[in-house]
Amino acid sequence: MLGGARSGKSAHAEGLLTEQVVTYVATARRYPDDPDWDARIALHVARRPSTWHTVEASAPADLPALLTATRYDDPPILVDDLSTWLVGVLDDARAWEGDHSDSVTPHLDQLVRSVATCRARLVLVTAEVGLGVIPSTRSGRLFRDHLGALNARVAEVCDEVTLLVAGIPLKLR
Repeated sequence: MLGGARSGKSAHAEGLLTEQVVTYVATARRYPDDPDWDARIALHVARRPSTWHTVEASAPADLPALLTATRYDDPPILVDDLSTWLVGVLDDARAWEGDHSDSVTPHLDQLVRSVATCRARLVLVTAEVGLGVIPSTRSGRLFRDHLGALNARVAEVCDEVTLLVAGIPLKLR
């Protein structure tokens, strides 16, 4: 599920899962003294059914490990989202200040492999950032470039790919 900011991608992804039990994988890190970010997270939490199990996977290795460990009879997994997971990877690599692609790429490779081999039903949410203007900052371009490449690689191993534009789902595959 790709989409821009406030496109409805998370809510749409949640609506795809009608099962009673779902594993919701939250990838966002909490930041001290950022009440706006906490409020955004709280909106996502409030929307989830009480029967859904939330797992926080904010460390780079957490998400691939979780997906790799799945079994066919596990509940569906909703990952929200790959964009915030990538921010954590870039943070941990200190990539914002310099070129540390050599420490970022193995995490991306591991994630793509884990998505390809995940045995449970998997719904992924990610931002589509390649449709806008070229960011004016190095960090903005770094994020856009890494996320665009990650999204393309993940889409290659997914059975279905949907883009949400203005709340309207467009099936790409």
